[in-house]
Amino acid sequence: MDTNKTERLTMTVEEAGKALGISRATAYMLAKTGQLPTIRLGERRLVVPKVALERMLVGNSKESAS
Repeated sequence: MDTNKTERLTMTVEEAGKALGISRATAYMLAKTGQLPTIRLGERRLVVPKVALERMLVGNSKESAS
């Protein structure tokens, strides 16, 4: 058993879309417009920080409850 496994801190835009229950195209559109939090690594790699996604969801659920 590998006890040195660390949990990934980011996910791909496509993985974030699946987690949110939206299409890949919608996830990329939200990333492009800044509605989905992303970090660019290098010139091409775009990732979604899990913490930022969770923060975004918690913030939106608090707004909905008001």
